[in-house]
Amino acid sequence: MIIEKAILAVITLNESKISGGAPIFICETKKELEQVAANIEAITDGIVHALSDELYIVVKH
Repeated sequence: MIIEKAILAVITLNESKISGGAPIFICETKKELEQVAANIEAITDGIVHALSDELYIVVKH
């Protein structure tokens, strides 16, 4: 199966602002947020986008 044009993951520091169908990763520090996002980006061959300082998404274009 080939996935195109989808949100693959949500990575955040603020759990209270997140819900939905994509996998959600809750981090405790900005450093952890950046590391998790980079790892998921590499594993899924996706692209990370920072929507705010506390919220990143990994998407497949």
